[in-house]
Amino acid sequence: MIWADPYKNELLHRHVSYQFETPMLSNSPLFAPSRFTASMNPQQPDPPKKRVLVCGGGVIGVCTAYFLSKKGAAVTLVEQSSIACAASGKAGGFLALDWCDGGPVSSLARASFNLHRSLAQELDGTESYGYRALNTLSLSVTESEKVKGGRKSTVPEWIDGPVKSPRTIGTTETTAQVHPQLFTRKLMEKAVAEYGVEVVTGKVKSVETGVGNVTVLVEGGGVFDGDAVVLALGPWMSKFELLSSLIRVHGLKAHSLVLEPKDVDAISADALFLSYLPAHGGQPMDPEIYPRPTGEVYICGMSSQEEVPDDPEQIEPNPDSIRVLKRVAGTVSSHLGEESRVKAEQACFLPCTDDNIPVIGEIPGMKGCYVATGHSCWGILNGPATGAAMAELVMDGCSTIVDLTRFSPARFVRK
Repeated sequence: MIWADPYKNELLHRHVSYQFETPMLSNSPLFAPSRFTASMNPQQPDPPKKRVLVCGGGVIGVCTAYFLSKKGAAVTLVEQSSIACAASGKAGGFLALDWCDGGPVSSLARASFNLHRSLAQELDGTESYGYRALNTLSLSVTESEKVKGGRKSTVPEWIDGPVKSPRTIGTTETTAQVHPQLFTRKLMEKAVAEYGVEVVTGKVKSVETGVGNVTVLVEGGGVFDGDAVVLALGPWMSKFELLSSLIRVHGLKAHSLVLEPKDVDAISADALFLSYLPAHGGQPMDPEIYPRPTGEVYICGMSSQEEVPDDPEQIEPNPDSIRVLKRVAGTVSSHLGEESRVKAEQACFLPCTDDNIPVIGEIPGMKGCYVATGHSCWGILNGPATGAAMAELVMDGCSTIVDLTRFSPARFVRK
């Protein structure tokens, strides 16, 4: 699962703060005038907020900044390019409640699926970033076959290609979707406007930890001090010398295509997971197709492990991979063939770990330095719970929403 820039990022270098009035309590009998009230100082300042630096403006960094600031932290988010410019802007945005059941990510996925639902209510997700529940189908497609017989009643009408073995693998209770770039930016907008998060553009050069404080150095001379730092750099963690020797995070290059069908009303809200056999004996593929409420249809697949470039803006799709995705789309449905308009041909890098488990927690030997990455194709799904758990860990010393023991970076130190 993998995602064009609907609007310029207006959040950079913006810092909004709010002051809250203290309620008047003088009418309460507990606060009646007496010889003791003269010594009370109504102007006594609040204790200073915990200063937390978040490095990375993808969905994991933004969710972390959001929940940290909501818990009262003074948050500065540092992003090299723009919010959701990489995988968080080019992913599919597919959400599943129980697809990770039985594995180490199960509790994280379930908590995050439910958080997505509550965030959609809080942020009007249906209108602002295309949140909706949907059905999900598994289909087999053999490219060289002709369509035989009538259309199967269990297959939506717009799927008119040589498909067979339809099976429902998700319902509106267990699967949903968001537009990932719009979701990430909406959450960032909320964090800035209501909780005072500051967003700074700059490439993180190094992180230094001391006794009770951390310092983030940004290329060009920027220096930011805080009480804690969260590194949510995705596959760019591999470029960070501080961690590359401890935690190996590699990038999986995934391609995607965004089409606008000629008849957008013909496309139903059904996500498709395909078992696709190309003509002429090609290797089987597992592409995915997600119609969006905007009328667009997102198609992804064709991944390979490649070197992650220094700049996310430098990522270009491989032409052969895009050609294959176009062929897949046109084979599955005539609505996605030559008459559809291509809105985006793109690629991004998914952050993966050697054991295929995210890394979430405090780095051993580096007090106040935390990491959150390695979510692979489930980053959009697991972003909210990761951010909420990280906020609890940084602010309270432990996470209650999800047990983070299995995700701790300490597992790499023990090996």
